[in-house]
Amino acid sequence: MNKKQITIQGIRGVPAEHGGFETFAENLAVYLVKNRWHVTVYCQESISERNDVYESNWQGVKRIHIPVKGEGAKSTIMFDYLSIKNASKQSGIVLTLGYNTGLFNLLFRLKGKHNIINMDGIEWKRDKWKWHERAWLYLNERVSCLIGNHLVADHPEIKNHLTTRVADNKVTMIPYGAREVVMADPSLLKVFNIEPKKYAIIIARAEPENSILEIVQAFSSSSRDIRLVVLGKYDESNPYHLKVLSAASNQVEFLGAVYDHAVLDALRFYSVLYIHGHTVGGTNPSLIEALGSGQPVLAHNNKFNCWVAGDNAAFFQDRRDCQFQLDLLLNNPHRLRKMSEFSRERFNKHFTWSNVLGQYENLLNKWL
Repeated sequence: MNKKQITIQGIRGVPAEHGGFETFAENLAVYLVKNRWHVTVYCQESISERNDVYESNWQGVKRIHIPVKGEGAKSTIMFDYLSIKNASKQSGIVLTLGYNTGLFNLLFRLKGKHNIINMDGIEWKRDKWKWHERAWLYLNERVSCLIGNHLVADHPEIKNHLTTRVADNKVTMIPYGAREVVMADPSLLKVFNIEPKKYAIIIARAEPENSILEIVQAFSSSSRDIRLVVLGKYDESNPYHLKVLSAASNQVEFLGAVYDHAVLDALRFYSVLYIHGHTVGGTNPSLIEALGSGQPVLAHNNKFNCWVAGDNAAFFQDRRDCQFQLDLLLNNPHRLRKMSEFSRERFNKHFTWSNVLGQYENLLNKWL
């Protein structure tokens, strides 16, 4: 019998459709299967389509589909509970992605199963959560630190935070990875009526902690030779979204949500500058993807972004600083070329999938 068995849970399923954790899980699962692991991944389904638990195979990965009622946080919590209940009966070790329902992981401890938990970012500090949601996340973080057999931090600063909770040797730092993009189809830009190297780009959720308003205000403060392309859903009924839309000059283009990988590759690859306003979090997948596309990076100046983007990226503190940096960078093509070269160098040193997934397999092998 294959002794290299692992269950991955804490996501909505594979292949990836919902974000960074799913993309990571997809890549890790396929990588481990190729290295002769038996991999099981849980997938959340709607109970309206089918109401029984069933299995399927995807690229050698065993998928267990669990239907739940409704959508949103409540259904996800129920899915996590049912997944953990099922996974506690599976053979092998467990990799849990995220700690939002960490309390349920106590079942693994009671069953004597080894559970490695990727602790994600410091979620309870995010402004978007209400007080009771923050309290729930804080509680689950503390519990996960205690009951997880080992913890993974995706950033050195996240590891520093976790070692205020547990011993240093209980935490391993492994960042996220991304695909390197060395070419893309420029014709995919035509539908948006934009030209290669004639725009800067933001790819982020429209939330205050991502500095979207400050960036749009800074860009719109002057008439420029390029446009600013903003990806993401914007709804005028949302007060913050309306502020962003109202602050934009006619040189700012809101393209909506884009999910097609080929289109996203083209949008990143042909932008003249990637602007990253995230103020909290660990190793952000969208920032790594920008590095992997060889993009010059202008990022909010905080300890998370500074480590990921590296010393040769450009940073801003507030709206005025962002305006100053935009004026400086967009008039200095030589500096942008040098920043682009450094982005690729930084990516290849730290964030390739082969590097990241190899580190994960080495850690998982220790817990078999």
